Amino acid sequence: MVSYGPPQIIHFGTGNKAGFTLVQLIETSNIVAHFVEEYDDMYLDVFSCKDFNPGIVETTVQQYFHPGALSCQVLERGPPLLSVSDAPSRHPPLY
Repeated sequence: MVSYGPPQIIHFGTGNKAGFTLVQLIETSNIVAHFVEEYDDMYLDVFSCKDFNPGIVETTVQQYFHPGALSCQVLERGPPLLSVSDAPSRHPPLY
């Protein structure tokens, strides 16, 4: 995965809703992480149009975050739900 620009890391929220959110654009889509301070939890979403090895993601999480427990769910991409040519347009054609 190749990053596209710097990551955005923002701390926001108050009370039990406070935490960091990270967004990293990659050439094939994005990586988003939410860190919940109250429970010391992290939720990570690696979304890519290109195939990747989820085991590498798990190893990286283990290496850098040392979680007490780790749960992983992999969702395989299917065919697109809507083709761009089928999408309704709000704009007149450019030709």
